[in-house]
Amino acid sequence: MATIDRQATTLALAHALSAAERGLAVIPLSRTKLPALRSPHRDDPDPAPCHGECGRFGHGVYDASTDPRRIRELFAAAPWATGYGIACGLHPHHLIGIDLDTKSGTDSSAALRELALRHLFTIPETVVVLTPSGGRHLWLSGPPDLVVPNSAGRLAPGIDIRGAGGYLVGPGSHTDHGVYGTAPGTAHLAPAPCPSELLRLLTPPSRRHPPAPPATGRQGQGLVQFVLAAHEGQRNTRLFWAACRAYENGIGAELTDPLVEAAVRTGLAEREARSTIASAARMTAPAPPRRS
Repeated sequence: MATIDRQATTLALAHALSAAERGLAVIPLSRTKLPALRSPHRDDPDPAPCHGECGRFGHGVYDASTDPRRIRELFAAAPWATGYGIACGLHPHHLIGIDLDTKSGTDSSAALRELALRHLFTIPETVVVLTPSGGRHLWLSGPPDLVVPNSAGRLAPGIDIRGAGGYLVGPGSHTDHGVYGTAPGTAHLAPAPCPSELLRLLTPPSRRHPPAPPATGRQGQGLVQFVLAAHEGQRNTRLFWAACRAYENGIGAELTDPLVEAAVRTGLAEREARSTIASAARMTAPAPPRRS
């Protein structure tokens, strides 16, 4: 059974609630930096894809929330949590994390500077989180109409990217290797917009696809095309993003079948596609009124 450190858990919850006040959706993490709540489907012999549609906790980043009541419930279900994760790619910041690692034996900071010189961009002043191993996490904000995929070492050795479907360890988290904290002078900053030249490096070029199936209006066609442009490793996150936008704009139900058809064309299984869309519907549903 996991060891409970009530002081670390209390501090982690306080930091998580503070992050949520800034619009950052959070989940509790264990000392290993993994989600503190295990999947409720882990013992199922043939589990169907689930991103929280079952109503239980334990779906990793899909549990992330900015609702203080839900965050407290998540931490109450995981009293061994000593940290928190911040979900990337979500409204309003559409957070992108640039993880500059030191464990690979490469100078990731120098690699980023070289990329900046070669592609003519400058990393703006932004939130910087210092890791116990001596690495750094740079927080950047992406545009709402672009999904940045997660990657490890693709941009350059020692540089990992946390995008849609990923999370960053939040400052104030206690782990087996130490405590995460913000670099001096950056805690008060908001995530700065990601330079357009860097965005182009973070998003692989889309592949060509057959014409989109019928959809609801120009906006629906655009969301379907967005899903069709996904490649392997990006299909689920693009579908989830498009479905969220569809439900936020009141066309989710009408656009479900066209989005499923588009996702299947990119290679996603129909059952997984429908599960992802159902998760988007749940996440964008209005919160029930609180009882007085």
